[in-house]
Amino acid sequence: MINIRFPDGAVRQYETGSTALAIAQSISEGLARKILAASINGQLWDATRPITMDATLKLLTWNDAEGQNTFWHSSAHLMAEAVETLYPGVKFWVGPALDKGFYYDMDLGNRKMTEEDLLILEKKMNELAKKANRYIRKEISKAEATRYFTEKGDEYKLDLLGNLTDGDITFYTQGGFTDLCRGPHIPDTGFIKAIKLTSISGAYWKGNEKNKMLTRVYGVSYPSQKELDAYVLMLEEAKKRDHRKLGKELSIFTMDEDIGPGLILWMPNGTVIIEELEKLAKETEEDAGYKRVVTPHIAKENLYITSGHLPYYQESMFPPMELDGTKYYLKAMNCPHHHKIYDAEQKSYKDLPYRLAEYGTCYRYEQSGELFGLMRVRCLHMNDAHIYCTKEQFAQEFKAVNEMYLTYFEIFGIDKYVMRLSLHDPAKLGQKYINEPELWLETEEMVRQVLIESGTPFVEVQDEGAFYGPKIDVQIWSTIGREFTLATNQVDFAQGRRFNLSFTNKDNTPETPLIIHRAPLGTHERFIGFLLEHYAGNFPVWLAPLQVKILPISDKFLDYAGMVHKQLRKAGVRVEIDDRQEKIGKKIRDTELLKVPYMLVVGEKEMNENKLSVRRHGKGDMGTQELSAFISIITDEIENRKSGE
Repeated sequence: MINIRFPDGAVRQYETGSTALAIAQSISEGLARKILAASINGQLWDATRPITMDATLKLLTWNDAEGQNTFWHSSAHLMAEAVETLYPGVKFWVGPALDKGFYYDMDLGNRKMTEEDLLILEKKMNELAKKANRYIRKEISKAEATRYFTEKGDEYKLDLLGNLTDGDITFYTQGGFTDLCRGPHIPDTGFIKAIKLTSISGAYWKGNEKNKMLTRVYGVSYPSQKELDAYVLMLEEAKKRDHRKLGKELSIFTMDEDIGPGLILWMPNGTVIIEELEKLAKETEEDAGYKRVVTPHIAKENLYITSGHLPYYQESMFPPMELDGTKYYLKAMNCPHHHKIYDAEQKSYKDLPYRLAEYGTCYRYEQSGELFGLMRVRCLHMNDAHIYCTKEQFAQEFKAVNEMYLTYFEIFGIDKYVMRLSLHDPAKLGQKYINEPELWLETEEMVRQVLIESGTPFVEVQDEGAFYGPKIDVQIWSTIGREFTLATNQVDFAQGRRFNLSFTNKDNTPETPLIIHRAPLGTHERFIGFLLEHYAGNFPVWLAPLQVKILPISDKFLDYAGMVHKQLRKAGVRVEIDDRQEKIGKKIRDTELLKVPYMLVVGEKEMNENKLSVRRHGKGDMGTQELSAFISIITDEIENRKSGE
């Protein structure tokens, strides 16, 4: 018999070899029909895998993130089975689950797959799903696995096997398809009730542009058609809000092959948004006691060796430039530069906390296959700051940073968010993480307690910390429910010592400060990408590149339009006159497409009465107003950064 402990603390005995699915059935058949996978002593397992030892068990359903992840990964295997049926001889690379859905990379040889083919593939997946074939796990030796994929001539799976050893290798089979996979998987394909293949693209093998281009097929699946239909509606809305589409339509940003991939050119409209965000950040940080600095875009190799970034982060940095026998790197992060500014003048405990802020420009060599609009770029402008403090000051400083996040969330109408407390993996100390086990545990607990005491919602995630300490990744959701990683708040117990940073404490002895890395608004690139989708391009007045457009009915009223324009400009409003020889209806429609918050129609009646006919984007006619009254309303919206709702 084995002892099984449930999340509520209850312990029950079951026959050795019982499965999580059987345990669920012993509780209720209704529960068993919902079980997708299990957590056994904190590890993800197949619900059908025998349990042979005492264990803590959590039954995972669609309501659990791990359950959804297992469901979508199993759907990727189902898609691979359908592809193999329709394209004999296909070879597969990897097929992971995503935040929403899954994909699989495949080598179709000389064959092509089109968007039209996705419907055929989707139909085949539905046929296979209805067979309710079990996902069968089999442990296999490396020699057997190598022989299997050698006979198939599959160089991709053989490459994956190269990093594995006996005891690490498992095959999963469902129906006529077998794949190298660590699992887990759902009990059978019958759980997959609704499928939608969403897109097809190219993807370099291993993300390296020097390798062969593979075919990548994306899809999503659900346990019911109703849930899929709701997702498809959200997807359609998301397409309308795609920041790449809106960025082009609203002249926010552009990219050019002569400049290079992942390098954004901000157009005048986008630059206005950047300047407004910087203005907000500078005002907020000045009130919070930050000092502003500016640092170079490059530095000597030795700086990043001292910081530890080169050993741990080199693959994400651009290759070095050599000058007079010295290597220089493009700046991938601002922190080492800020540490040098801190160290330029001696500090005492009276100078702490010492807060340095910069909208610093950084360069990171993202793989070409990972570049995506404004979300993954190679040049980024970061709302960065570093706080140097004592251990006693840490809790208050870390809490203040989190409160700054909440202030920004209120301004931008972000209602749903969660902080991801990213921890280290003890097994990777000295490799992925600084080898200071006691400091890791101490600083992780410090962060955890701040979050608990401040009532901040958070989840803990293993093996995602920065190499120099634990961090918080801020996850936010747009108005249509799309999730974004906005920014980070990191604890650093290592670089203070690496750079010999110190302050004189009350006992007149030197002490190393703790460092907090924080970036509440993330980067211009990612945050503006989020805002474009969050607002669907309908920016609040204070953030809109053009706030008012004056629409004269004819040239006879251009002088009056010019007077209105002058008064609005004097009040600090971004305003233009549409002086085209077009009918007023067309001017209104064109201005609506540009999502300008306010339109002021001026004709004979408005001129004679010294008034304006006011229209609001998306709301239509707001009636006539005195110019002075309108100026009072719009300047209030701008100065107080109102949402415009």
